[in-house]
This record gives sequence, C-alpha cells and structure tokens, in this order.
Amino acid sequence: MSELWARTLTWAEVDPAQHPFEMDTDAAEKVASLVAPLLPNADVAREDRRRSLDPVTEFLAGRYGRWACGWNWSVGEGDVDGGVVEVWCCSSDSVTTPGATAPLVIEALQEWRGWLEDLTERFAVLAPPDSTPVSSADLWHWERACTRLITVVADRTQAESGWYGHCMQVLRWFLAYNGIDEGQTEEIVKNAVGGRFGSWIAPDVSVVDAVSSRFAIGVGGIR
Repeated sequence: MSELWARTLTWAEVDPAQHPFEMDTDAAEKVASLVAPLLPNADVAREDRRRSLDPVTEFLAGRYGRWACGWNWSVGEGDVDGGVVEVWCCSSDSVTTPGATAPLVIEALQEWRGWLEDLTERFAVLAPPDSTPVSSADLWHWERACTRLITVVADRTQAESGWYGHCMQVLRWFLAYNGIDEGQTEEIVKNAVGGRFGSWIAPDVSVVDAVSSRFAIGVGGIR
C-alpha cells in the first residue's frame, strides 16, 4: 500500500508547520494503549514483517497525518530500507509483548518527528536568498545546501542499505520548501544524483561536490 510508504512522502505531507504535533507523557501513554491492541504477536511479525505493522501505521497516519507513516523507517535493512529511526529496529526483532512494544512505537514516532523538525530548521538556515535572475552567488547557496544535506542524511542513516533513497527525498523536500514544483524537484534531484550513491558507503568528497554542483545548476535552469 503506497500510501503507507514513507519513501513516497512529499514535503507538503511532512512539513511540521502544516501538521502540528505535541505529545507529553500522558498523551504518549494514552496513544500507546490504543496502539497495543493493533500490534501483531512476535511470531506473525517475524513471518510477515512488511505487512504485520500496517494496522499500527494506518492508525498513526489517520490520527496525526500521513507524515507519521515514517515512524518505523529505521536505519539499515529494517521494515523499510535506509531510514533514520534508531529506537526501532524492525518488526521481526522489535515486536515482543504489546506492553513492551507499544511504548517503543511511540518513541519511534517521536524520533521520526524530531528528524522532520530538525530538517525544517536546517532548511531555514540553508535557504538561499531570493534573487532573480539567479546569480553565481545564489547558485553557491544551493550547492552548499546540497552538500550539507547529503552529509547530514548520510550521517543519520549511517549510509546503510538504501540510504540514498531518503537522501534524494530530503533534497526534493528542500527544493519544495523553497517553492519549487514537485515535478521539477524530481527531475533536478534525479539528474544531480544520477546513480552516484550506493548502499553501505558514504559518498566521498568528490562525489558530493559533483552532485551538489549539478544540483545547483539544475535549480539555476528553472529560476
């Protein structure tokens, strides 16, 4: 079900400014109590790791918005490859008893939300000045932003299996944050990365520089 896949999330769907979220201790305990009956038992989770948590994801997305479907996008080869969530490993290992697993789900959701809020702060700092037409100085801002975002995503994902998928997504989100059309963000990022990233290895400086340069040129071509 593509609507439950964090890989397909757009910036409009995850932008914290558009999707307010607060959870104190009491709220966390209440939501955990609602999540517990939706959890599979450990045997089911091991046998069907991809779909066994769908009821939980559907509940969280319905309650908070589709951004919440990234709650279990864990680092490495978890339920979904190449994410940033560390407190949750995968359904086959993290699911135990409902009483122990439900609070872990909520903690993972909060970690994912924290990442989205962290990105928003980074986007604000990295956003280039508004200048038309685009000057060489403005292109430098886009290049610098790309470099820093690649670096932080590689670090948070530990450059594990499939990490580059989320990296490309974050670059698209940054473009959308700056008002660039979704179709254009896809083209710019695809042309910039062009298969230069791989699993289990962080890109070296020369690769990051090449991708960032192409990223900036791509933006310059439409502004």
